[in-house]
Amino acid sequence: MAGERVNLLGLPRAELEAFVAARLGAKPFRARQLMKWIYRRGAADFAAMTDLAQDFRAQLDGVAKITVPEIVTEQVSNDGTRKWLLRMDEVQGIETVYIPEPDRGTLCISSQVGCAMDCSFCSTAQQGFNRNLGVAEIVGQVWLAHRELAESRPGHGDGRGGDARANITNIVFMGMGEPLANYRNVVPAMRIFLDDLGYDLSRRRVTLSTSGLVPQIYKLAQECNVALAVSLHAPNDELRNELVPINRKHPIDELLAACWHYIDVQNGRSVTFEYVMLDGINDKPEHARQLARLLKGRPAKLNLIPFNAFPGTRYRRSPAAAIVRFRDILNEHGVIATIRRTRGDDIDAACGQLAGRVTDRTLVRLGTKLTPMTRTAAEIQ
Repeated sequence: MAGERVNLLGLPRAELEAFVAARLGAKPFRARQLMKWIYRRGAADFAAMTDLAQDFRAQLDGVAKITVPEIVTEQVSNDGTRKWLLRMDEVQGIETVYIPEPDRGTLCISSQVGCAMDCSFCSTAQQGFNRNLGVAEIVGQVWLAHRELAESRPGHGDGRGGDARANITNIVFMGMGEPLANYRNVVPAMRIFLDDLGYDLSRRRVTLSTSGLVPQIYKLAQECNVALAVSLHAPNDELRNELVPINRKHPIDELLAACWHYIDVQNGRSVTFEYVMLDGINDKPEHARQLARLLKGRPAKLNLIPFNAFPGTRYRRSPAAAIVRFRDILNEHGVIATIRRTRGDDIDAACGQLAGRVTDRTLVRLGTKLTPMTRTAAEIQ
């Protein structure tokens, strides 16, 4: 709207170029300068952008802003994993997790406040669903994480400046929400992650994880090239219907056909299939053999995830010996399978544990809306 200050965070390059042309009468190179300041240097103040003309900075201040979510709390795990609770508005909160490794740093980001997919073993799904995150709210998680990690680095504040993106090498949509259910905001955010003037990540270092929204997988194949991960969790439709209810709409054969199409169109290496290990539910040798029949000879990798408990869950983690046996059966049948090391479980930051703060929520189970439930704003203070 005319007169409204536009948040530049989250505007892909083409939109930012259009904005500076329409509102400021500026050339496209000004948009490129802005992107470098916002993403490479982590600037949120136009006055700090010293290679922009002073009058241009004054113009910017009148029509634009750089606004990021507010950090409510930060927790640091014994293993170095960091989790931030971010305020989305007066009462809503989402969680973002940073996982450090010797050779990389992975940021796990959220795409929705809550989740409507209702997967029975996931803490986020049990919180219900409130709304989609906007592009700026998605990109803002990365911007904030870069700032917080940079401030904790030795030598920060020594005047040398440097690249604000240095700590994070990988971004994964494995936080709260189903990314493909928020397609219109997730794809522009990923374009910024990939843009060489944005976070300049390779397509193999940006991973979208989905529970299996088949039409959107086909659409994504035509529009954006990133690594694809699929929450499978069961080797047959009967069991997956129970664990991942979207399977009732898009059964396994339909889902796998979409995955192989995505790899063919995007010339990708493989799809990563995520499989949470639930004691006595999906961890038996016959389940491993069924999985092998589904995936053998296909461009697939299987990531076995020890279940991470949360309050009220009826599931238990498979014993370590059962997980190893499951992996070995898959490997013996020619399917690449690895066991994910649990990180951040002491601060409820491990896979499946993110809960955030979801209020005024409506649980949506395959098109059925249940009674909204509310909490007070004090619950995220």
